[in-house]
Amino acid sequence: MTTPNHATDGRTVGPEPRPAIIAELLDVGAVAGLLRCSRRHVYRLSDAGRLPRPIKLGQLVRWRRASLNEWLAAGCPPVRSVRGGAR
Repeated sequence: MTTPNHATDGRTVGPEPRPAIIAELLDVGAVAGLLRCSRRHVYRLSDAGRLPRPIKLGQLVRWRRASLNEWLAAGCPPVRSVRGGAR
């Protein structure tokens, strides 16, 4: 954790502390690294319902670290069925 520096006039200077929630949300690159696969494969797993549902923040797609850890500990089971699949 970084400690803020104080300027001579009393202002706090230095980097803004990052909220803890940001560290708990993983982008596709971090998920790919965690699973040791490509970014495209992460999207395929997600689209097929085989990965925990991501959080969508506008155009950003993020996964909860805790959800992924639970999913991995459970042996990576499918988490939902996808409608309109192949017949």
